[in-house]
Amino acid sequence: MKKLDVKVVWLFFLRSVFRSVFILLFLSIWLSAFLANNQFGISFSFSGSAFIFIAFIVWFAFCYFWAQLTYNFYGYELTDIGFKKESGVITKKYITIPYDRIQNVDINRGILSRILGLSDIFVQTAGSSAMVGRYGSAGVVSEGYLPGLSKEVAEQLRDELINRSKNSKNQGV
Repeated sequence: MKKLDVKVVWLFFLRSVFRSVFILLFLSIWLSAFLANNQFGISFSFSGSAFIFIAFIVWFAFCYFWAQLTYNFYGYELTDIGFKKESGVITKKYITIPYDRIQNVDINRGILSRILGLSDIFVQTAGSSAMVGRYGSAGVVSEGYLPGLSKEVAEQLRDELINRSKNSKNQGV
């Protein structure tokens, strides 16, 4: 299995920090206020701001550790029957997309990805998964999403997937 670009660890880290920073800030302020004015008579020798600082350091360390684990368990390859991808730290997910089902391959470069020099690939199929919300369809999720490839590798992979999908003959899985 091929691995993603090693810089994707920072992309995973920054995404998890951005997703959770407001929740962590709220919980840290609430907990430091609770510790300062607790009803149980328990006294602590450090201030609320020190607690918030320690909580952020621990959370950042956890986010980086989780990003490293996510990188270690992410892989992809092109086989004779299709595009294979595996991911997941706690729950493993294995996806095989036959070449004859591939309809489109998109490259996306968001702001964080561009800063790090990375690209995301979306392999869209005839049976793409739809995210269904309370009020109907909320968007389409690509089955073959690959984050954090270098620009050159992403373009080569896109071209290879398009060529293989053109040359496939209903082989299936």
